[in-house]
Parts: sequence; C-alpha cells; structure tokens
Amino acid sequence: MSTLLDFLKTAPELAKLCTQNGWIDNDSLRYEIIEQHDRRLVLAVEFEEIIVEGAGCVADRKSCYGRVRLVKQDNDRYQSIEIL
Repeated sequence: MSTLLDFLKTAPELAKLCTQNGWIDNDSLRYEIIEQHDRRLVLAVEFEEIIVEGAGCVADRKSCYGRVRLVKQDNDRYQSIEIL
C-alpha cells in the first residue's frame, strides 16, 4: 500500500497549482490534513515549483500551495484528487 505522500508525488492534478509552467520539486512537497470525513480528506499542500530556462538550467523556484480533496477506496488506497 502506498502512502499519502507517495500518492501526492504521482498525482498530475497538483501541477495545476504551479504558477510558472514549471514542475513540482517532490522533495519539497508537504501536506497537512485539514478535514477528514469517512473516506474523504481535505489537505493543505505546499511545494516548490522548479522553473527552468531554455537551456534546461534551473532559473528559479517559486513557493506554491493550495487545497485538495482526496477520496479513498475501501482498501485505503487513494482513488481521486480534486483541486479546491
């Protein structure tokens, strides 16, 4: 069974929180559970977005954050994620 952090690291939906068309630095990804009801979770997530130049060099990093809703299946695996 994968952990919640593992699920978030592979969730393409989190890229919607990026502001500069960069990508998520998974090593900086953090979350906090804000609400938990039955099989639904609301999380506050934050991470650094990596922004690269045309040559492929890292040009900048931007802090990104937002809230997401997760739904768990009966087997405690996470099945869906929605940006709030």
